[in-house]
Amino acid sequence: MKSLNILHLKYAIEVAKTGSINKAAESLLIAQPNLSRSIKELENDLGITIFERTVKGMLLTPEGEEFIGYANDILTQIESVEKMYKNGVPIKRRLSVSVPRATYISEAFAQFSKNIPKESVEIFYKETNSSRTIKNITYDDYKLGIVRYAENYDRYFKSMFDEKGLTYELVSEFHYVLIMKKDSPLAFLPEIHFSDLENLIEIAHADPYVPTLSAAKVKKEELPDNINRRIFVFERASQFDLLAENKDIFMWVSPIPQKILDRYGLVQRECADNQKVYKDVLIYKKDHKLTELEKNFITEVCIAKRKHL
Repeated sequence: MKSLNILHLKYAIEVAKTGSINKAAESLLIAQPNLSRSIKELENDLGITIFERTVKGMLLTPEGEEFIGYANDILTQIESVEKMYKNGVPIKRRLSVSVPRATYISEAFAQFSKNIPKESVEIFYKETNSSRTIKNITYDDYKLGIVRYAENYDRYFKSMFDEKGLTYELVSEFHYVLIMKKDSPLAFLPEIHFSDLENLIEIAHADPYVPTLSAAKVKKEELPDNINRRIFVFERASQFDLLAENKDIFMWVSPIPQKILDRYGLVQRECADNQKVYKDVLIYKKDHKLTELEKNFITEVCIAKRKHL
């Protein structure tokens, strides 16, 4: 077998990330035929099929998924060596974590930040949905992830984690609560039911995800059908601004620290009709050895979980 071409590794990673030869070629600034030829040469050199060519794009085969994981690790090590020897720069300690848009986790991250070491450190904190988190851990250079899903999808996710060679550990189980402005009509009800939400506006995150199910079906299952007005957002800052300004808006969330509620003039209430259980699950590659930074972050998440959930 020929020696591996480092550029070919980079090309394969980009194709896996985008799921498309054309998109990857645009990102890499190379011609599409040249990229296709390089991927084919890499597959021939390795003696495996990395990608399945379909009408939906370039899909990784099981062998391809395993290879891309190794390729990411190889390129990370090469970059570290180059920085250390070419530039005379010491290797930075690094934390890369992909998480749901959860305020208790954000609170844990803020507490973690108070004890960042004095030496050179790079930290990447990405809030996103479960699909993107799994991809970040499997194909990109993220080492830790926290995935959120409803308990009834437990077997789907655990099966996916096993297939992708991921370790998974339960962080927390909880019921969603409602948050709203202090003078919201909901805030004054002795008990809240789904029917009380009908004439109000719901904020929802726009990209729920469950393996094997379409986004439309997941949204239908996750969001009650009796709501006619919704605002879909992708990050937490805008949701708090909306909630703080409009008493007719509510949102389903994992329990939120009291100081955050006070900061935005909000209250949180349980809904008597909502009995669905959700899980936050820590994931990382089975061959990954946790660093001190990662252990410290996980510790803060566990502390925040015990305090707020």
